[in-house]
Amino acid sequence: MRSPLFPRSSSGSTLLLALWALLLLSAAVFAWSDLVRQQIERGSDRNFELNALAVAHSGVAIALDPVITGTSPMLDGNLGYERSYHVTLKSEGDKLNLNYLLAGEDPNRLWLLKEYLRSHGLTYQERETLVDCLLDWVDADDQRHLNGQENENDYHPANRPFLSLDEVKQVRGTAPLFAKHPTWQDDFTLMSTGPLDLEVVSSERLALLPGIGMERAARFVQVRQGRDQIDGTPDDRIFRDANEAMSYLGFTPQQAQSLSGLIGFKDPIVRIVSIGHAGKVNRQVEVIARKVPGSNAQIIQWTEK
Repeated sequence: MRSPLFPRSSSGSTLLLALWALLLLSAAVFAWSDLVRQQIERGSDRNFELNALAVAHSGVAIALDPVITGTSPMLDGNLGYERSYHVTLKSEGDKLNLNYLLAGEDPNRLWLLKEYLRSHGLTYQERETLVDCLLDWVDADDQRHLNGQENENDYHPANRPFLSLDEVKQVRGTAPLFAKHPTWQDDFTLMSTGPLDLEVVSSERLALLPGIGMERAARFVQVRQGRDQIDGTPDDRIFRDANEAMSYLGFTPQQAQSLSGLIGFKDPIVRIVSIGHAGKVNRQVEVIARKVPGSNAQIIQWTEK
């Protein structure tokens, strides 16, 4: 009998090689399929991100309209296809303007700053040191305040107003503030016109002002917020002017003069926070703008997150 052209062992090897090649091909196909799937998912996520950002921009555009206020129903919108936005619009006058409090070394403004520090646990000496160091940082000269600090070795005050609240950490004497009240930046701004805005100021900050106190401040905010006790909702009390607002604090126009420079009304500087939703993706746009009735809004700062 003739011997076969290819021995059995050779046939087995060929079969194994074919199977191995098929296995490699299958692995390559699966890897390619997984890569395509990942790219599709990334593309889908990217598409949702762009949609969420675009929707957030739409919310900002609406909030910048001169006729839109913090209680306008248009600040919430559903655009369909799993896209929506939610916008908050609030005066920066709710916060303490650090540059304003320090400017000109006005005794009443410095008193308000020290009252804030006292309410958050800083001792008398810590308050005096911190405020004097802040004054040395922003004033134009090199004359040292009693408890302050001017140029010394590698420490050099900027001799200008603060450009950012983050700069405060560079100032001598601020360690007690950071230790006792780590979230202090939430209470401050550099953007408002200066005085606290009666339309939005919290009872805690309002209570710091001379002659008001916590009980009177809480009662005023309760009236302002309406039945739901939430600012920026349709049932808010809308004051005609500053005099009417002051009357709910129990102050006459003459008595209100004692708070001149500390209390304001309808601060035109607003903070707009617009959150856009697309699918499960959220994007946030935060804008500081100047809004005056009858004119186009002026954007001061724009941040996307």
